[in-house]
Amino acid sequence: MLNLPFNHTVTLIIITLIVSFMAFSNQKIMNRLIFWPPAMKNGQYDRFITHGFVHADGTHLFFNMFTLFFFGSVIEKFYRHFFYDLGFVLFYLGALIVAILPSYLKNKDNPNWASLGASGAVSAVLFAYILFQPWKLIFVFFIPVPAIVFAVLYVAYSIWSGKRMNDNINHSAHLWGAAYGVIVTIFMDSNALPAFIYNLTHPYFLN
Repeated sequence: MLNLPFNHTVTLIIITLIVSFMAFSNQKIMNRLIFWPPAMKNGQYDRFITHGFVHADGTHLFFNMFTLFFFGSVIEKFYRHFFYDLGFVLFYLGALIVAILPSYLKNKDNPNWASLGASGAVSAVLFAYILFQPWKLIFVFFIPVPAIVFAVLYVAYSIWSGKRMNDNINHSAHLWGAAYGVIVTIFMDSNALPAFIYNLTHPYFLN
């Protein structure tokens, strides 16, 4: 019988699925966990974390968890070596906080603004992966795209959409999450940036 390590990525996905489905059918749960600035004035700072475990709808939930499943386990192998095997969990939770913080500071006095979803943390995981595998092919709507090309397009789109502000997506969280994923990974591994530059200048394509 194989002795497999406990997979924190799958655990995070399971918890997110359970909490999100509970919130779908119970508005009180959704209201208590969603990121809402006025709640911070009442000391509910746990919302910096809890907002990442509820989602707007099934599509929102599916795409976040689908992305986390395929890239999380790869990054988890790197981060598990830190903080007594809890490195990936701390990395993920830290991403939730850092990704939402700029939006909170901008909207802290706005009772009409709220945010939810794991997108900031998932962006951190995805961009950490891109740092290690810049030319790995990522399938975007079944179209193979080199990871580094996807990263450029993703950032450009997020900046453009964020300036338009005509949807209900927190593009700022996506960008800050992505930046967090790259910066923290480089900080944790001094070889990550030189390796990225080398790989970037030596293109390869893997299926």
